[in-house]
Amino acid sequence: MRREVQISYAGRPNRQRSALLRLLVSPSQAAEMGVCVSLPDPVMSTQPAPEQGGVLLNSGLYMKSKKGLEAGKVEGLQARGQWASKAEFLLAVAGQIIGLGNVWRFPYLCYKNGGGVFFVPYLLFLVLCGVPLFLMETSLGQYTSLGGVSAWRSICPLFGGLGFASQVMILHGCVYYIVVLAWALFYLVHSFQSELPWAHCNNTWNTDTCVLFDCQNLTSGTGLPENATSPVIEFWEREVLQLSSGPDELGPVSWRLALCLLLVWVVCYFCVWKGVKSTGKVVYLTTTFPYLMLAILLVRGITLPGAAQGIVYYLNPNITRLADPQVWMDAGTQIFFSYGICLGSLTALGSYNKYNNDCYKDCFSLCLLNSCTSFLAGFAIFSVLGFMAQEQGVDIADVAQSGPGLAFIAYPRAVAMMPLPQLWAVCFFLMIIMLGLDTQFVSLEALMTSVTDLYPMVIRRGYRRELLLLMVCVVCFLVGLVMVTPGGLYVFQIYDHYSCSGASLLLLSIFQSVAVGWVYGPDRFNDNIKHMIGYSPLPFFKLCWRYLTPAMCTATFVFSLVCWSPLSLGKGIVAPGWATALGWLLTLSSVSLLPLCALYALATTPGSLTQRFRRLCRPAPDSNLAMDHRNHLSPLNPVWLSPPEIQ
Repeated sequence: MRREVQISYAGRPNRQRSALLRLLVSPSQAAEMGVCVSLPDPVMSTQPAPEQGGVLLNSGLYMKSKKGLEAGKVEGLQARGQWASKAEFLLAVAGQIIGLGNVWRFPYLCYKNGGGVFFVPYLLFLVLCGVPLFLMETSLGQYTSLGGVSAWRSICPLFGGLGFASQVMILHGCVYYIVVLAWALFYLVHSFQSELPWAHCNNTWNTDTCVLFDCQNLTSGTGLPENATSPVIEFWEREVLQLSSGPDELGPVSWRLALCLLLVWVVCYFCVWKGVKSTGKVVYLTTTFPYLMLAILLVRGITLPGAAQGIVYYLNPNITRLADPQVWMDAGTQIFFSYGICLGSLTALGSYNKYNNDCYKDCFSLCLLNSCTSFLAGFAIFSVLGFMAQEQGVDIADVAQSGPGLAFIAYPRAVAMMPLPQLWAVCFFLMIIMLGLDTQFVSLEALMTSVTDLYPMVIRRGYRRELLLLMVCVVCFLVGLVMVTPGGLYVFQIYDHYSCSGASLLLLSIFQSVAVGWVYGPDRFNDNIKHMIGYSPLPFFKLCWRYLTPAMCTATFVFSLVCWSPLSLGKGIVAPGWATALGWLLTLSSVSLLPLCALYALATTPGSLTQRFRRLCRPAPDSNLAMDHRNHLSPLNPVWLSPPEIQ
C-alpha cells in the first residue's frame, strides 16, 4: 500500500521540530517502504541547519526523541561535550595509539623477525585487520555519539558484551600500564645528578661483582667474574625494583616508587577530570612533545659511531623467516596492540566528533602516522644500540632488547656512554613518560565516556563525574601498589601477558567482525558511513568486515592457542601454577562477558527463542543514537516525518 506524505519543516520553531520523531532516509529508501515523499525546498548553507538525530530508519536504529537529544537541556544535566576542533580528535587518537609499543616493541620485533622482511606480514595484517577494524570502531562512535558499551548495545544487542569486555580490558590496562610511567619518573629524577647513578659502581646498592663493561676489559681478557653484573642492571634490579627472587616473595611496598605512581595518577586525573574539555587541550602537549624528543634522539643516534651497523641489523632482510609462523603471530599482535583495537577507546573518542566529520580520511591518516612512527623509532633505537655494541666490542644481538629491558637497561647504558649523558637521559625518559601518559589518560577518558553514557541522568550532574573518576583512580592506584613491591615486576608481567593479551584482543576482533559483517550487515554499515561523510568507502572494507578480517583473526587466534606455553618471568623463572591461574582469571574477567551478556539478553527478552534471536540481532529500538547533530546538515537530504506517518 502506497501512502503519499507531504513533509515540510519550513517555519517550524526549534522546540516543535525537536519534539517530532524524525527520519533520515533517501527518496529511494522511502519508495521501498511504500512511502512517496515530497521533499521541501533545499536548505541553503547560509541557513541554520535543522536538528538532526532521532530515529534513523535507514539503519534500523531508533531512539527516544527527548531523552537522548535534549539530554543536555534537562535541568542540572551537563552537556556530553564535543571536540573543540578536528585537531583535538586527531591528537587524542594519535596519543592513544602511539605509545610505548611503537618505541620499545616494534623495532625489536622487526630485528628479531627478519628485518625488512617483517614488513610483509606486518603490512598484510595492517591492511586486512588493522585499518578495517580501526575504521569500524571510530565510525561507530561517530555515528552513534556513544561510548564503547552503549554503541555495541545499540547496533546489535546480542553482542553488547563486546563493549563491557573492552572496558574491563581498559580497566586492567589502567592498573598496570601506568607503573611503567612510575619507573620512568624514577629514572628521570635520577637523571639530574652530576653523574648518572647507573654509569658507575660506587653506589651503596652496588655489589662486589659490579663491573663496567667496556671495550677494553672485554677484549683484553682481564678475567671478569663469572657472575659479573653491570651497574645499569644493578640500578634497575637493586635500586629501582629491589627485585625479589620470585613471584612468591612480594615484599613491602617501595615508598619511592609508590610516590612516583601517585604523582603520575594525580597528573592523569587532572588531564581527564573535565572530560574532552581538558583532554582535548592536554593532548596538544603530550602527543607532540614525544615527536620532538624522538626527532632529537634520532638525529643524535645516526651521528654516533657504529650507528650504521645498528641500522643494518634493524633492516637486514632474511626471507627465510617468513616460513616461521611465529613471525606472522608477532606481526598480528603488534597491529592489535599498537592500534588500540578492540579496547573501546577508538569508539569513545570518535563519539565526540561532529556528525559529518570525515572519519574515513582520518582513519588512513592516523594509521599511516602510527606505522611511520614505529618505523622511524627503529632508526632512533637501533642507531644507539649499534653505537653501544661498537663501544663494548660485542655483537648487536647481545645488546638488543625489547620492552622494559630496552627502556630501563639497554638505552640507559647507551646514554651513559654519550657526551652530556644527563641531557640525553632527560630527553629519553621525558619521551617515555609523555608517550605513556597520553595513552593512559585517553584510555581513562574512554572508560569514563562508556560509564557516563550508560547512566547519563545519574552521572552528568554536579561533580558526580569528577567523583566517579576520582574513585576509579584511587582504586587503580591501590591495586597498582602490588606492582611497586620487590615482587611487583613479576605481577606486572602476568598482567601484561594475560589481561590485555593478544588472544583476548583477537577474540574480541572476531566477534566485532561477526557483529558488523554478518549480523548488522556490511552494506548497512557502509551506508551509515556514507551518510556521515557524503561518499562510500572502498568496497574492499565490506569484504574485510565480512570475510577477510574474521578469517585472519581466527587463524591467528587458533595459532596462539596451539603455541601457548607457560609465561617466562626472566632469569629462568617460569610462572608458577597460581600465577598462571591468576592470569587466566584476568583473561576470563573480560572475554567471559561476551557469552554472559548474550545469555542475559536472551533470558530477559520476551518471546520465543527464535523471536528473541531476531530481536537481539536487530538494532535496539530505544537506543540513544545520534545524540545531537544540530550544528550540521547531513550530506544526504534530510527527510522529516511526523510520528503518525511511521507505521
